[in-house]
Amino acid sequence: MGQISCLIVDDEPLARELMITYCSYLPQLKIEAVCGNAIEAKAILQERAISILFLDIHLPVLDGIGLLQTLKIRPQVIMTTAYKEYAVDAFDLAVCDYLVKPFSLERFIMAIDKATENIKYRSNHSDFKAGDHHVFIKTEGMIYRVKYDDLLFAEASRNYTRIVTTDKTLSPMMSFSVLEQQIPTSQFTRVHRSFIVNKSKITRIDGNWLFIGEQAIPIGKNHREELFKILGL
Repeated sequence: MGQISCLIVDDEPLARELMITYCSYLPQLKIEAVCGNAIEAKAILQERAISILFLDIHLPVLDGIGLLQTLKIRPQVIMTTAYKEYAVDAFDLAVCDYLVKPFSLERFIMAIDKATENIKYRSNHSDFKAGDHHVFIKTEGMIYRVKYDDLLFAEASRNYTRIVTTDKTLSPMMSFSVLEQQIPTSQFTRVHRSFIVNKSKITRIDGNWLFIGEQAIPIGKNHREELFKILGL
């Protein structure tokens, strides 16, 4: 794998300088651009291929969480913020890591290692490749062709992602965020920080639970309104 393209987004000059310094210690990182607001960042993301996005939450006009919600295709996102309370919202959007300022070089390197592994899964190892109506999933030395219509739901499970289909359950060693970026949003939606479901397979909703057949899946409070909007409820 060659150099990894990075975008730094932070409205504090000192914070930007620290990120530039930290990145300089890792030769595999290449800073493509540095900016101080989300509007400029969105324009850069549309024009350039960015692999890692370092994103502050508190930004002028549009905050970091808002920016992520506007992106259909996301790079590996490492949030950098002084506020711990936004961690749940950030992970609901499948960020790679969440760094609370001030963070050490060691913690920064851990985040880069995690992002790099995700990038390797997508590009080098071909663990998960999308087709027109299917995906290929590699696990336990086998490669499975899974049609979108047969994919019922997926669950985040530590370093694995549990993928449940109409006839089998697969557990590839891949991150949840990689899966979310590879399947079509027209057919699949996040209903909880740990669950993505095939919308066409939902059989009923009962309170804070939805069902696919007899399988109960929790609906996260941060996803309930959007889910009901998608379903026209």
